[in-house]
Amino acid sequence: MSVQPGRLGAAFLAEVEAALAPADALLAERYPGDDGSRQPIHTVYVPADRYSADLAREWGRTALDTAAEHGGLDAIARATVARTDSTATELAALVEAKLHTEPVEDLRVDFEDGYGVRSDDEEDAAVAAAVAAIREAGDTSPPFIGIRFKCFESDVRARGLRTLDLFISGLADTGDLPAGLTLTLPKVTSTDQVTAMVTVARELERIHALPDGRIGFEIQVETPQSVMGVDGSAPVAKMIHAGEGRVTALHYGTYDYSASLGIAAAYQSMEHPAADHAKAVMQLAAAGTGVRLSDGSTNILPVGDREAVEAGWALHSRLVRRHLERGFYQGWDLHPAQLVTRFLATYAFYRDGFDSAAERLRNYAHQISSSVLDEPATARALAGFIRRGEVCGALTVDEVETATDLPIAKVRELALHRPPAA
Repeated sequence: MSVQPGRLGAAFLAEVEAALAPADALLAERYPGDDGSRQPIHTVYVPADRYSADLAREWGRTALDTAAEHGGLDAIARATVARTDSTATELAALVEAKLHTEPVEDLRVDFEDGYGVRSDDEEDAAVAAAVAAIREAGDTSPPFIGIRFKCFESDVRARGLRTLDLFISGLADTGDLPAGLTLTLPKVTSTDQVTAMVTVARELERIHALPDGRIGFEIQVETPQSVMGVDGSAPVAKMIHAGEGRVTALHYGTYDYSASLGIAAAYQSMEHPAADHAKAVMQLAAAGTGVRLSDGSTNILPVGDREAVEAGWALHSRLVRRHLERGFYQGWDLHPAQLVTRFLATYAFYRDGFDSAAERLRNYAHQISSSVLDEPATARALAGFIRRGEVCGALTVDEVETATDLPIAKVRELALHRPPAA
């Protein structure tokens, strides 16, 4: 849209445009916004020596069996997240289907803390076994899968790079890289480590004739040095941009971060004030960049006797709801039984807010007068909320289209604030 000059004059306005052009270009480059791709609602971490081609399905079966032992999904939903019996039944049906069809959305084969220090021969063999299992699983693998390798601190750097090299090489030598390949760089303490990871990714692409930018990675925020630098700045913000577009997500590391601050083990938690501060910094750093956010894990597992299992589910469901309400749409799961409350709490979050969000989006899109006057940014948030619910399976396309009186493509367009791809 062209704007006619007023008294300032066309030549003066052109000078302003020219002066701001570099800032405009930098803003567009560094803050492109959400690209519309799917974000998983969780990441499952398993030690490398426990990973198998059937692991995701095994976790789904174990989750369903554990739920059955404790009264079924209906009863667990009523005890943890559902406000009515009908809501519990509705949630139970959706979660049961999910646990049968896609129990794990994102799987990380762990060669770091969950795996520990092994001999080189043993870790090399575990990498080869992981590659073989991914190939064996084929289309039954989770849509996102990859490894967490050892960090770039000097004492384990060489081992971490060897594992990464063997993993990427093993996949590249046996076919295409998985579409949802995801790599996790842990314990980042400097922007230099992110820059080094970019160099490593670029070299692996060169060696294997991969497209530029094919290898991205997540940064695990679990050190004080990543949250506050010696000059009082937030290094995590610089890390995103040092990644040159390869950083896909920031994951909060609950226990390493808490321990680094000297917090006693009994009080290390996803909801400790120190954790909230770190995650608020992460959220600010990632805003507008298209980099996703993930909360961490709780090590209080739903295992043991009935009381312990039910207490574990109550805690986990509350923590999942908490991070969803705070704009962290992903978290970690460490045990199959946590899948029960991961999906129940997530689905309840989207279904609880759906009617109001759909009504407000419908009123905005169709310019219907109401008691709430939503602006474009809020409409984008409403559409984004509904889109996330539909992508993860909490909402059906029919429900969305009926409640909003909009085709699903239009909802997605409003969520991304851009026309849908042809």
